[in-house]
Amino acid sequence: MKFAGTWNIYEMELWDEDYFNEEVQAYIKITRDGMGDFQFGYVCGSVDGKVVKYSDGDKFEFSWLGVDENDPMNGSGWIKQNDKDTIEGEFRIHCGDDSTFLARKVR
Repeated sequence: MKFAGTWNIYEMELWDEDYFNEEVQAYIKITRDGMGDFQFGYVCGSVDGKVVKYSDGDKFEFSWLGVDENDPMNGSGWIKQNDKDTIEGEFRIHCGDDSTFLARKVR
């Protein structure tokens, strides 16, 4: 699966780098079976998704379950590949903020 791997987030629409890299280098990790995990700022969790085919290209669409400073959270999101080393996507927090992001594949 082309979305499998660890991707370091280097830009987020709503938050600056000081926040999204606060505890660790912000990332999203996807495994070949569509599972994975992520962290940006104090938000971390696990993802469960699948590849969905669209006329303009494939997207990996996922739901997620996690915490923000020990407060339970959940949401959804998507990723599309720009080239073999970069993706763009969006995290949606249920009843909260939505933020697009850009990420590079970790080698």
